[in-house]
Amino acid sequence: MAGSLQDQLLGAGLATKKQANKAKADQRKKTKKSKTVKKGEVYQDQDEQERQAAIARQKEEKLEKDKALNREREEQRLQKEIDAAARQIIQQNIISIPEDGDVEYNFVDGSKIKKLYVNNELQNQLANGNLAIAQLDSKYVVIPAGAAEKITERRPELIISRQEKETVDPDDPYADFQIPDDLMW
Repeated sequence: MAGSLQDQLLGAGLATKKQANKAKADQRKKTKKSKTVKKGEVYQDQDEQERQAAIARQKEEKLEKDKALNREREEQRLQKEIDAAARQIIQQNIISIPEDGDVEYNFVDGSKIKKLYVNNELQNQLANGNLAIAQLDSKYVVIPAGAAEKITERRPELIISRQEKETVDPDDPYADFQIPDDLMW
């Protein structure tokens, strides 16, 4: 019984030629792989570590990007809520301006002088700071000063004009000579 185990199994009919060839191919691959591992074992470990580090960096970058995106979405959501609350306060506190207003009330919006036609009572309240002018959908509306303060906390750019109470300096020689609010130039 000379010969390899493979030859003996083939001769006895316990294995086929196809199985024998497959076993030889597997054996060749295994020996070839073990030789390359011995030569490049250190390099493969470094490559694997670098690959793992790169994957970890990518995961961290993605996580940071996702967090930044979530923060941005949260800020946008909060800004929408604040805008909606300010608009609601304005809409609930609008004081109707009579259509037959005969008194012209001038105010500054940015760098432009605008006019509202109101009656004497509204003009006095606007001049005293009891009322304020706000902007709602590119229209100017009159609202109470308390509502204007609430809106200023949320969206100060919506309050266009509000007179503040001025404190009079006791040393001012012209303190007794007030300029009337309805003075027309």
